[in-house]
Amino acid sequence: MPTARKLPSGSWRCQVFSHTEEIIQTDGTIKKKRIYESFTSDVPGPKGKRIAEQMAAEFAANKESHKEARDDFTFGEATDQYIKNREAILSPRTIMDYKRIRKNDIQTIAEIKVSCLTQADIQKEVNLYAKTHSPKTVRNMHGLISAVLRQYRPDFALNTALPKKVRPAIYIPSDDDIRRLLEYVKGTEMELPILLAAFGPMRRGEICALNTKNIDGNIVHVCCNMVCTENGDWIIRVPKSYAGDRYIDYPDFVAEKWKWKKGNITSMTPDVITNRFARILKRAGLPHFRFHDLRHYSASIQHALGIPDSYIMARGGWGNDGVLKNVYRHVMSDPEKRMNQIANQHFIELCNTK
Repeated sequence: MPTARKLPSGSWRCQVFSHTEEIIQTDGTIKKKRIYESFTSDVPGPKGKRIAEQMAAEFAANKESHKEARDDFTFGEATDQYIKNREAILSPRTIMDYKRIRKNDIQTIAEIKVSCLTQADIQKEVNLYAKTHSPKTVRNMHGLISAVLRQYRPDFALNTALPKKVRPAIYIPSDDDIRRLLEYVKGTEMELPILLAAFGPMRRGEICALNTKNIDGNIVHVCCNMVCTENGDWIIRVPKSYAGDRYIDYPDFVAEKWKWKKGNITSMTPDVITNRFARILKRAGLPHFRFHDLRHYSASIQHALGIPDSYIMARGGWGNDGVLKNVYRHVMSDPEKRMNQIANQHFIELCNTK
């Protein structure tokens, strides 16, 4: 049985031999290269190791049958099987997204046999989909196509041209927005969730799953997440990633808010928080932004204060700085104005234009 190894990130990876590819060398000779299939689990501890090894063992056991079945499998059937094999491992939200893509977004290639699928077929599907969907949504769809092909046709060298990423237009609440918001919700059920999101930062699902048994003084152990199943039920799961399991040291004024609580911090679900938050902003006369944008505020202000990215990532539960750079590291409007004023003042003095 293949053995999983622990990665520096804390995830578990297990590799199993898939097939051999012939590589043509510069001198014209052919070299055979062994190709391995990798299976990764972000679940921490021995459980994550077992999950990775289970996926690898399942692939190894079914490798030959997969090979024989490729000529008979349509891409739609392969996608169904891929999703089914991961229902017990991936988050309910991810499975829901996969099933939605399978049902609505890959219809032109669903009936093509995996063995007959070409790069042109996939490019045509992506081009058609890109006309009515955002670049991010297109990339998500293509990500599933790529994952299915890695599983059922590992020798397929996928090289699809994808639409360029678009920088998201995100509103970053200012310090003044946060002050006015906290004044408006003071003493209400929404006060603590907002404090946990803005000064953690914690996600909606993490806040709704938080229990006082996971709090020690000012330290919150983020180890659970509330997610919605395909049937619309809310359940508690472990975080999707290794980085999501973390400890956050909150300031005293936040810790005071849970001092007398016992059990769950809130009885609200993530959807209830979202709906109430939108109404609060409207009644308080504040600009519209999402509850999730409180995380943007927290990450951005920490960045503006000069806190190293590694600490911001650890506090926010990001596994790498890719998300931080692309989404969360936004300069807030007020600090940006001050920095621009400093730069412009220097240029004025340099050129003596006063």
